[in-house]
Amino acid sequence: MTAGAVIAAASATLAFLLEMSVYVSAGYWGFTRTARLPLRLALATGAVVLLAVVWGQFGAPTATHPLHGQARAVLELAWFGAGDLALLAARGRRAALWFTVAWALSTALQAAVA
Repeated sequence: MTAGAVIAAASATLAFLLEMSVYVSAGYWGFTRTARLPLRLALATGAVVLLAVVWGQFGAPTATHPLHGQARAVLELAWFGAGDLALLAARGRRAALWFTVAWALSTALQAAVA
């Protein structure tokens, strides 16, 4: 396996883990918004479903309407920014910082592979 292939595999793995982290962050945010359990579940589920629909329509490899170029960059900025803001809103400053660092690393690896 070449160095380029190892970097590409690491980049793809990190990107996938970060994408899943956005769902976890949104669910965590929704679950921490109120004291009432039914509302917690509704907010957590609603946030995750909303993000899943957006990613399925525009960001996934098999998206219905895949975006490319600058539109894709805007989608990714909004997508990962939403995960970061969800962590911040749920009082996870340190987690949000590490998420941002991992996202920057992933972006740098993707640029190196391209």
